Amino acid sequence: MKQLIRFIKTLFARSPKRQNAGTTIPETRPTEPTPVPANREAGTVKTSRSNPRKPRWTLDNFQVAPQEGKTRFHDFKLPTGLMHAIYDLNFKYCTDIQARLLPHTLDGRDATAKAQTGTGKSATFIITLINRFVRTSVKREKKYPRALILAPTRELVYQIEKDFKGLAKFSHLRIVSVFGGTGYQKQQTLLTDKPADVIAATPGRLLDFISKKLIDLSRIEIVVIDEADRMLDMGFIPDVRRLIYMTPHKDKRQTLFFSATLTDEVLRLAESWTRDAVRIEIDPEQAAADTITQIVYLTTENDKFKNVCNLLISEKLERVIIFVNRKDTARYLSEKLSRYGQNAGVLSGDVAQDKRFKVLNRFKAGDLNVLVATDVAARGLHIENISHVINYDLPLEPEHYIHRIGRTGRAGATGTSVSFADEMSSFQIPKIEAVLGHKVSCEYPTPALEADLPAPAPPPSKQTPKQNQTKGANKGKKPCRKRRKPAKTAAAKNP
Repeated sequence: MKQLIRFIKTLFARSPKRQNAGTTIPETRPTEPTPVPANREAGTVKTSRSNPRKPRWTLDNFQVAPQEGKTRFHDFKLPTGLMHAIYDLNFKYCTDIQARLLPHTLDGRDATAKAQTGTGKSATFIITLINRFVRTSVKREKKYPRALILAPTRELVYQIEKDFKGLAKFSHLRIVSVFGGTGYQKQQTLLTDKPADVIAATPGRLLDFISKKLIDLSRIEIVVIDEADRMLDMGFIPDVRRLIYMTPHKDKRQTLFFSATLTDEVLRLAESWTRDAVRIEIDPEQAAADTITQIVYLTTENDKFKNVCNLLISEKLERVIIFVNRKDTARYLSEKLSRYGQNAGVLSGDVAQDKRFKVLNRFKAGDLNVLVATDVAARGLHIENISHVINYDLPLEPEHYIHRIGRTGRAGATGTSVSFADEMSSFQIPKIEAVLGHKVSCEYPTPALEADLPAPAPPPSKQTPKQNQTKGANKGKKPCRKRRKPAKTAAAKNP
């Protein structure tokens, strides 16, 4: 090796040879060595990284002090990726249903739970799914999901998908939502593109895709039935029963059954679909009264709009849901509030599904400060930082009162519920108190709420800008008639 290096040095030290007669290659002057920066140590070369690698996340980054009477997520020995997602979502302590149910569901037991919306039950079954699938990996195949989540409405399916993605973002698990009303081709593409670990679905659209052999439920490991009482009310139970029978026997799967009420009929369904299930019940007063301040104002039908509008203006409320009983009331109220400077949107059965998602996204982004909704929004929606829920109309079904006010004060946060009881709806108050299990204090509106409103802005013109431009451009011009070409005679055709 030393001889080879010596030979190369000797070769480059010689003078250049002639290439052609009479011509030589001129000698080149040795180039000066590139100066070494003064701050660089001899014998070392530093390479700069444009994107330095972030330090690996560990449980040391997630410090939650133990508190008496509270359960931490640390107490369940969850996978690190799942704990990382819980940390990013700023979950520190379990809600009541999570603390009572997770020890059993993480152990693989079936469960029947009575819980209202806003108690954190969705996170309970999602954490159970992720924990199991991360710890027991299997070969993934198209059309064979490992878990099935059934829900009664598209909004609830959409919310479950969003919650799952938030908790599974470090776990490499895939969920596909299947629901009717919109996005048929898109959902079909998602199912055929690559394997899905979890299917969250409404029954009708799911049966449609099963009939096309795009989904096979024979390898399901966990079945979640959410809002079972509402599915019973909506007539979905025959479809749900068909779907359950397509999954493995209850001895070979885990079944989690959730309902806001546990009537005899609901309990019979739970017992037929679960095996040795643990039963947990979270009472309505535990779900609502502790975190939500409830106010009921006794008013009249004529003064109700004035009271609500003054409340929005005087309190400068930025994110509010106003519940009504009728679709036409929702439309009327939204239009009238817009004339008083409120950015209001409508969420009801009259609104197409794709428009519902647009309205919800605008509300979540802060483009709308008021969402006027029927009971289609009473369950399944999780929108952060809703400060107030206003019952413009008291619900006809007293249980819906719990679902409505559960849109605020979610998962331990605080919120305010303001209800307006007029001459007719005030008769609903005793029924609502029976569901709550305690009395509700009623009072008359404050002088600020009784103040007269100024004249509203004029309603917007129904003509579109394009129509107005066309009208202005044609002003003063006579309408031109299209001339008809003269018919060709036989002589003209055959000259």
